[in-house]
Amino acid sequence: MRLPRNYRFAAVLIWTAILFGAETPIPEAPTEWVTDTANFLSPDTVRSLNARLAEYERTTGHQVIVYIAPTTGDTPIEDWAVRAFAKWRVGRKGLDDGLALFIMPQDRRLRIEVGYGLEPVVPDAVASRVINEVMAPRIQAGQHDEAVTAAINALTGAIDKQSGALPPDSQPERSAPLSPLRLIVYGILGLLVLGLLVTHPSLALFFLTSILSGGGGMRGGGGGYQWGGGGFGGAGGRSGGGGASGSW
Repeated sequence: MRLPRNYRFAAVLIWTAILFGAETPIPEAPTEWVTDTANFLSPDTVRSLNARLAEYERTTGHQVIVYIAPTTGDTPIEDWAVRAFAKWRVGRKGLDDGLALFIMPQDRRLRIEVGYGLEPVVPDAVASRVINEVMAPRIQAGQHDEAVTAAINALTGAIDKQSGALPPDSQPERSAPLSPLRLIVYGILGLLVLGLLVTHPSLALFFLTSILSGGGGMRGGGGGYQWGGGGFGGAGGRSGGGGASGSW
């Protein structure tokens, strides 16, 4: 079941607040577009994809990165990815047009985190298809290099609005009426947000401001691109939990 962005953002805020005391630390920003500390990819593929994504950012402005580490520890990959995306400020200021592919081999988990600016062209459904139809089958077959390369092909193709970027959809997603289960989920989220208003008013105010501004309160900040100094990053980093997760 897919939640609207505002509810998804509320869930991320609440989940982050619950786990705040036991968060796995986020490392410093990567120094390359492709980082593999788990030896998941061959060195040739790391070099090839790194050069390709560097050129892609130079020509389009969109910052797409791949980050592979053994594990997120006890932290769910969704929470870890949101915090890493924000800390590294992936994407451009005011556009938030970054995208990050996270792979945690020890956990057998995948996550595509999408900045607000790219959600119209890489919505949750597209990110989910890339994980489940493009990546997972290849990883299960032991084709790690092919899985990541194909995922980058599909994601950049979707960003560039190329036809055929994804495999043919044999079962197109159909919009469904609001179900009782979804109403219950919305009600629970509403109660949790109400509790947040009482216990953490400043965080609740920040959340409400973001909703009323259509997400604008979560954008911007910082200067231009930050290069060197042990890492790189844009001035974006606002995703609100957009994207998809999966496993193999």
